[in-house]
Amino acid sequence: MTEPTAGRPYMPGYGIRPADEGSGLLDWEWAVERLAGSHDYWVSSVRPDGRPHTMPVWGVWLDDAFWFSSSVSSRKMRNLVERPDCVVATEDPRDPVVLEGRAEPTADPAEIAAFLAALNAKYAVAYGVDFLDPAVNATVRVRPAQAIGLLHTDFRGSPTRWRFPDTD
Repeated sequence: MTEPTAGRPYMPGYGIRPADEGSGLLDWEWAVERLAGSHDYWVSSVRPDGRPHTMPVWGVWLDDAFWFSSSVSSRKMRNLVERPDCVVATEDPRDPVVLEGRAEPTADPAEIAAFLAALNAKYAVAYGVDFLDPAVNATVRVRPAQAIGLLHTDFRGSPTRWRFPDTD
């Protein structure tokens, strides 16, 4: 992955300091640690009528993307098939990473196997490949287009937005 460009997010009215003040811009590695280390994640999608839909999932940070699975008949997956743009947030609201990207379901056996191995290792479970039969449970990759993170101990001096040049 091409390293993202860091800058301050647009947050009018919050007194956000310039990028060279406070904690300064956070490193992308800081965000990756949180994306990899979170136990639970929140995935937000959009219903056909435009209302938001947010649900918790287990997931893994793998090959520079966030991966999760979901029943193909779930509201979340039906939303993502129709409108793949989504938001994924880590579980920690005090030092969060909020990632925007596009959901890309895959049926590639090698990608599913890699995701399954990472999921089993992270959560100490032993799901078999049949659990991720693409006809029943989708395996989904979300490549980041943009992400925002901040530290609760320096709310005004740490907000960082990363933009990824290889996405639109």
